[in-house]
Amino acid sequence: MFYHYVLNQCGYTVKIVRSDNALEFDTSECQQFFAKYCLVHQTSCVDKPQQNGRVERKHRHLLEISRAPRFHAHLPLKFWGDCVLTATYIINRLPTSVLENVTPYEKLLQKTPRYQHMKVFGCLAFASNPIKTGDKFQPRGVPCVFLGYPATQKGYKLLNLLTDQTFVSRDVVFHEHIFPFSAV
Repeated sequence: MFYHYVLNQCGYTVKIVRSDNALEFDTSECQQFFAKYCLVHQTSCVDKPQQNGRVERKHRHLLEISRAPRFHAHLPLKFWGDCVLTATYIINRLPTSVLENVTPYEKLLQKTPRYQHMKVFGCLAFASNPIKTGDKFQPRGVPCVFLGYPATQKGYKLLNLLTDQTFVSRDVVFHEHIFPFSAV
């Protein structure tokens, strides 16, 4: 749950939850949660998205940043979720004037983000062959597409082009100027 995550990982207390009039917040379970933790639940007026201006702008910004790498890499629409997660990862590591040219990552975690591991989204990557066989003449790498940065592992999320399965690996060689889906 987000409330406990913010408290445990960042040391911040959530005081207000702001939403549109979405029905998922209008349940007895949510109302009990808000009451238990003394949270104020604010809602915007029906059909007035301008009351959520900041959220609407951030949502539009996130979608614009998500579309750009997808188009650049010629990825099929089924990878839209990976595009959004990677865009979020990047946005959180970019300085913003709203935070006086500090990154959201730095503001939240009190440490400077690292950039050395960042790669071009959707590019060709060769992961060390995850299938260990005794055959010395098997390929050493599996052709993949780079799909982002997993939240809970120190590695890269990859799509195996031979099996169409995703996996995480640290042992990867990137070809950041080649996009496998651009030839399709």
